[in-house]
Amino acid sequence: MLNEKAESSTSTRRGEALSHLPTRVAHRTSEKNPPPYGAQHRQEALWEGGNEALPPHWQQFEGSDGSTQYYQDDTLDMVSSSWPLPGVRLDYYPGHLVVPGCEWHISPLGRSYFVNHNTRTTSWKKPKPERPAGSLTPECVMEGHSRCIWNLACLKASCNVMSASEDGSIRQWKRDGERVGNPWYGDGEGIASMAVSSDETMVVCGNVDRRLRLWNTKEGSMIGEPWEGHDDGVMCLDWSPDAQEIASGSEDGTIRRWNPDTGRQIAPPIKTSHGWVYAVKYSPQGDKFISSGRGAICVWSRDSKLLKEIKGHDNTVTSLCWSKDSAHIFSGSADDTIRKWRVIDGRELLVLRGHTNVVRSLCLTPNERYIVSASDDYSVRIWDLKTNQAVGDPLLHDDEVWTVATSADGTFIASAGLDTKIYVWNLEAALERYQVGVLVLCCYHILF
Repeated sequence: MLNEKAESSTSTRRGEALSHLPTRVAHRTSEKNPPPYGAQHRQEALWEGGNEALPPHWQQFEGSDGSTQYYQDDTLDMVSSSWPLPGVRLDYYPGHLVVPGCEWHISPLGRSYFVNHNTRTTSWKKPKPERPAGSLTPECVMEGHSRCIWNLACLKASCNVMSASEDGSIRQWKRDGERVGNPWYGDGEGIASMAVSSDETMVVCGNVDRRLRLWNTKEGSMIGEPWEGHDDGVMCLDWSPDAQEIASGSEDGTIRRWNPDTGRQIAPPIKTSHGWVYAVKYSPQGDKFISSGRGAICVWSRDSKLLKEIKGHDNTVTSLCWSKDSAHIFSGSADDTIRKWRVIDGRELLVLRGHTNVVRSLCLTPNERYIVSASDDYSVRIWDLKTNQAVGDPLLHDDEVWTVATSADGTFIASAGLDTKIYVWNLEAALERYQVGVLVLCCYHILF
């Protein structure tokens, strides 16, 4: 059980993070009458709490600061969530997962409940989606991680896939699923973020224990001591194109920039206006970087000045990527959309709709004809930026998908998430199946 000080801190942070997330309420259900699973993943029915009686074996609790009410299964030793992202550990109790705005609990009858703090509602866990007959299947499924996978990167030199997981390990795989060497384990807790340097000699990872660690990719060994500075989990990382600095974003609402040679911060921390920092990305030219969080995208100069704040999403902005000319930004959000923005004036140029839950990760193909997205709706989608339409059917996982990357040669997609597996999809086959133009390959390397 958390002590009073920790519980108060967690409740305050949780209240800030959950206040802007959407809620949906439908008809009441029970253990004997579970709600139906709709074709749209957010159409699950909710049990309405309010002043009604709680479900059997459930209790209501209040944070020590009095600001947050939540439920707890009286058979399990759970208290509250310290992350607003789905699938993240529940206050470091191994394997206990949450969804946006909710806590995850197991009833004495073995069912999963998701509890929403804003509306005091409870929903049943959704079953796995059925794969339509004839849908595209992955050419390879890589298994080895024991917990959710937060980040992937496709290495340009070898076309290998690198993965970072909440199980605390970094792993490397060949495209056919063969493991490359042994997993790398540091001295910290689960890994929440990862980024590879442009020359692919180093990998930096951010852990839920608030620290950053630098790795030598050839040796698979940690370089020096962990870097300290953040006051909460490190949610995102990126290298500058010249590999001279690293930017990190955290639950503590700050962006910090680091010298990879010394592990020291090169500038005062930036306190953002958008709360928790979900994404941070340097421009391909390296003269600026962007960050995102609650309803906003911020554009920063290299000397930490705010150049522009872009608003338009209806919810938290969870993922970002640049066009290679640095003229445009693509963003994914908890409002289920992908949007394209013009950097110079912040104008919204495009909205892509089709996902039915949070868009967690985005990446452009090397020729920038397509953008690929990963979502909590268990799917990866390919979007044609000429037609502004989704290409074919969704590529389905067995659970929420949190990260996606395209290979440097544009031939395959790697995706991963809550089901602990890495799926490799043949991008060329997907485009041919739906009779879309074949990729024109180029040497441009996208940093992940």
